[in-house]
Amino acid sequence: MYVAGSRAAGTPAPASADGAVRHPAGRRRAAVAPTVLALGTVSLITDVSSEMVTAVLPLYLVTGLGLSPLGFGLLDGVYNGFSAVVRLAGGHLADRGGGRHKWVAGLGYGVSALCKPLLLLAHTLTPIGLVLAADRTGKGLRTAPRDALISLSSPPESRGRAFGVHRAMDTAGALLGPLAAFWILRATVDGYDAVFTVSACVAVVGVLVLVLFVPGGRSETVTAAGRRPTLRAALALLRTRDLRRITVCAVLLGLATVSDSFVYLLLQRRLGVPDRWFALLPLGTAAAFLLLAVGAGRLADRLGRWRVFLAGHVALLGAYGLLLTGWHGTALPYAVLLLHGAFYAATDGVLMAAASDRVPEGLRSTGLAVVQTGQALARFACSLLFGAAWTVWGDRTALLASAVALAVCAAWCSLTLRPAREAAV
Repeated sequence: MYVAGSRAAGTPAPASADGAVRHPAGRRRAAVAPTVLALGTVSLITDVSSEMVTAVLPLYLVTGLGLSPLGFGLLDGVYNGFSAVVRLAGGHLADRGGGRHKWVAGLGYGVSALCKPLLLLAHTLTPIGLVLAADRTGKGLRTAPRDALISLSSPPESRGRAFGVHRAMDTAGALLGPLAAFWILRATVDGYDAVFTVSACVAVVGVLVLVLFVPGGRSETVTAAGRRPTLRAALALLRTRDLRRITVCAVLLGLATVSDSFVYLLLQRRLGVPDRWFALLPLGTAAAFLLLAVGAGRLADRLGRWRVFLAGHVALLGAYGLLLTGWHGTALPYAVLLLHGAFYAATDGVLMAAASDRVPEGLRSTGLAVVQTGQALARFACSLLFGAAWTVWGDRTALLASAVALAVCAAWCSLTLRPAREAAV
């Protein structure tokens, strides 16, 4: 069982106030657990499928279907934020079900796989929105149980590295997905339909790998009081000072985090990138994420997770700054995408590692879902607001407002999460 693997290495090393974990003298660092590698493989395959769609979706909606930036902002908000309404349900179901993290995650992967072929039938705003909402429901169900599996299979002193390895494998799929979409668009006549069809087939393979190779099984997960997790115990997590502080900061920063799709659309407009090359822009972000994720995780284990987490937002602020300048050099897309990927490498897995340190095992999936839900709702709101601001004020003014908001929120969080106040991240 995956929980046993996290105890085999002995007593967990203590975490300091800044989120760094101190290693006892003479103790070897634990290797990444097989469960992490298996889940990384599932995520790699699934991300190939998901990112094939994500890479062409902005262009398909804005150019192919003629949606306005506000309409796209609404759909993009649904695509990235609708999962928030089911993440808590997925997390609680996995904890309440006696440790059925694998099977709840599998349900989520399956729902998303079923949604891919439905894009072939949706050609207007309403049906596309419904399909994307269903797809994000699947993502919401699987994300917290999957991250709980990673956390429970890894000792505290190497959780940053474990999440970094998983995110690196996940991002390898994000790197391959847009590349596959690019070649399919070039090689076929009905390119978008072909992309959606291949994406559905790849998603099914990911579900099969999860069922066959990810360790799972039922365990009687209980709280510290000796009872199974309850909804009341789950809601009580919000009264935990450290977890509440992490969640508030994740929400505030999420409110100023412009959607990836908008970043790529801004970059395309700045450089005049032809439509046929648009699907390659996410490759830059994915490549930087892939190269930096493991190192960022290990750095977070050593130096403190809050420092690395906030440094990632500084990198994102740098990307916004470059997009706001008048610079049109050939190095602009490389610099923006490098900073964009560094942002994800320093924040995505690091945030989950930090939150894991402050949630009991019996409520691990639910606790992570609390943080993920707040962040997803914030990013949903940001997509709506940014799309509206772009429509009313133009893209440059909208991005400037987001950059100012991000700087203010990051400065506030740096004070809230500093070691002197015994923060967790």
